[in-house]
Amino acid sequence: MTPPAPGGDAPTPRVALATCSFFPDGDADDAGLPDAIEGDVAFAIWDDPAVDWSMYDLVVVRSTWDYQERREEYLAWARGIGDRLVNPPAILEWNTDKRYLRELADAGLPVVPTALVEPGEAFVAAAAGDYVVKPTVSAGSRDTARFEGEDDAGRAAALVAAIHASGRTAMVQPYVASVDARGETALLFFGGTFSHAIHKGPLLARGADPTSEVFAAETIEPRAATAAERALGERIVAHMEDRFGDGSLTYARVDVVEDADGAPLLLELELTEPSLFFGGDPGRLSDFAAALGQHLPAR
Repeated sequence: MTPPAPGGDAPTPRVALATCSFFPDGDADDAGLPDAIEGDVAFAIWDDPAVDWSMYDLVVVRSTWDYQERREEYLAWARGIGDRLVNPPAILEWNTDKRYLRELADAGLPVVPTALVEPGEAFVAAAAGDYVVKPTVSAGSRDTARFEGEDDAGRAAALVAAIHASGRTAMVQPYVASVDARGETALLFFGGTFSHAIHKGPLLARGADPTSEVFAAETIEPRAATAAERALGERIVAHMEDRFGDGSLTYARVDVVEDADGAPLLLELELTEPSLFFGGDPGRLSDFAAALGQHLPAR
């Protein structure tokens, strides 16, 4: 930890922004964070053995986008940081496997229907309509594709087999038709309080193979969230605060789509390493920095 400063003054907090080797200086969207956050702030690669994590007062999970096929190693790293990690290890363990969607649905929250195909289980293609296959442990839309009914059964089965070969579980969701016209809405919450929302354009095209990049390119634009979207986001964040404890969520991204009746459905709840879409906005950066400040040592 940071040693006491001469003369008895409180030491300057040291903050690590955890990233991966693909982005040693962090994702471009996080470029403003070192100046916005109080203290001595630096990017650090989560699995770099040369990093001494004990020197940091706070470790903020940001662009750690390469853990998907070694999740247990990643969670062991998180547990080693302990209560200096935000979001905390217990939330990362829960959120890095998309089985959490089943738990949220069982709690009565509106969630896009999700079926699991465990390793060794047979995959049965949907008879009609578009659907999406992805791993339960994934990020950046890797190993994710859209398929069309039984006509695409062979391609879908091949992706399920590849996911199983990596030791992961596959999940299947209906493709929500409104996404083609309206896209998704991502709602950002810092310290449990709504900050801003953005629009994400359609990402998965029929017949397209999964991206081979670290993450799929997205079309991002500002969006004013509807009252119903805000209400669902706040309901989900409150549920998580109840589950993990007040103040446990320093950041949350709630990705929603509209069902056939125009009501919002949860597509994914991003509590581990989501892009937060600061867009260089000083207000968004300061909101995030203020939420982090609740975890820094008092000065």
